[in-house]
Amino acid sequence: MTQRNRTGAAAALVALALLAGGCTGATGGVRGTPGAAGLRDPYFPKLGNGGYDVGRYALSLAYDPGTGRIDGTAEITARATQDLSAFNLDLAGLTVSGATVDGARAAYNRAGDELTLRPHDEIPKGAEFRATVTYAGVPEPITDADGSAEGWLRTAGGAVAVGEPEGSKTWFPGNHHPSDKAAYDITLTVPAGLDAFSNGVRTERRTAADGRVTTVWHTSEPMASYLATVAIGRYETGTATAAGRAAEAGSGTDSGSGTDSGSGTDSGSVPVLTAVEASVTADTAALRAEIPVILERQADRFGPYPFSAAGAIVVKDGPLGYALETQTRPVFPAASFDRTTLVHELAHQWYGNSVTPATWRDLWLNEGFATYAEWLYTEEYEDVPARTHFERAFAQDANWAFPPAAPPGPGNLFDPPVYQRGAMVLHKLRETVGDPVFDEILRGWPAKYRHANASTGDFTAYAESVAGKDLDGLWDVWLYGDGKPDRP
Repeated sequence: MTQRNRTGAAAALVALALLAGGCTGATGGVRGTPGAAGLRDPYFPKLGNGGYDVGRYALSLAYDPGTGRIDGTAEITARATQDLSAFNLDLAGLTVSGATVDGARAAYNRAGDELTLRPHDEIPKGAEFRATVTYAGVPEPITDADGSAEGWLRTAGGAVAVGEPEGSKTWFPGNHHPSDKAAYDITLTVPAGLDAFSNGVRTERRTAADGRVTTVWHTSEPMASYLATVAIGRYETGTATAAGRAAEAGSGTDSGSGTDSGSGTDSGSVPVLTAVEASVTADTAALRAEIPVILERQADRFGPYPFSAAGAIVVKDGPLGYALETQTRPVFPAASFDRTTLVHELAHQWYGNSVTPATWRDLWLNEGFATYAEWLYTEEYEDVPARTHFERAFAQDANWAFPPAAPPGPGNLFDPPVYQRGAMVLHKLRETVGDPVFDEILRGWPAKYRHANASTGDFTAYAESVAGKDLDGLWDVWLYGDGKPDRP
């Protein structure tokens, strides 16, 4: 912890003020208190932080694949939601070498995954402030309760970063609860011969005299930190629009320039950028070419595409053992890059990414909708009715281990009931209210909560308002009920 040296009684008074959470402001009074170290999420109570709301992250990272080291600077623009004497950022591992708040040196200390910053002057409620943290080290991945790995994962010659539910804190400091969404600018510098990809639109790509490549990625729409991604390695890219034809370009670059431009919220004007590791380019080409078509079909059913960029990242099979709906550009290991999974992860752009759960208990709203999107896709384009999927899911005992809205613990967040029984809830809703009303709910839900957070209670209230009737009987049995009904 860096602090000014003080002596005698004055030092003792300052120390007591800091321990009490106060900060001596310009008037000499102690008014502010520290922001909460954790948001008391039902499953991750220490994740996230109170006292402020982040508006933008500007992350600059240089990566050395030989050592696995990153050198980073995180500039966080936020607004205080209380008078702040200190505030916390989530950061796992890594070594902090300096911090400032609004350009003035800030004291800081570490306790576990909490980085506490104490600004020189307290921050009044409602004020915008800018915190900058300089850090470095070799990020260590997190092993989740279900045994899967997340965070910054080293690959042969590169890395891939995924963050659900808390892995993003392994590579940048921030407020890592999904309820605090923000815009992102991510600048990545990698050795010669490699390229780096992230979320959103690539606004710049430049090569230094020593051959190192720097790319800049901009995400203007709010994004939860667990949806941020980085992929570093030897990639080939393809570009298209959501209504156009995919075209392969050279390794690590796009046709014509090193930037990708484009905006718009309907599928016909969204630029689609895919990045695939060279060794799996041929095997994935046909399905990657379908991404614009799938997006257009989903927009017809779910409403306008909610972001200004789209695409996918496909990596060789390695430390990443699952696909993830990282915002605008889902990440897939090659073994998981199939049509069903692609439909699922693209549907998440509406359900989970634009409308993000208020807490991790609400995850079924992500996975239930994305799974039901698979059922709808086969119903519309492969002549397999959604009811057939429903009956198959109903028959599987694993789907009845617990209610989808109440997983027993963080290790169960990605268990079958959250996905399959979550989708069953939606199918029973469809059968109860009829297709016209259900279609209105399907489109209206991501429109009402566009780029916001929502809870299970928000969804049930919204569905009832659209249906115009009480649906407690449905929720009690299918969403919250412990037992399996007698019949589907």
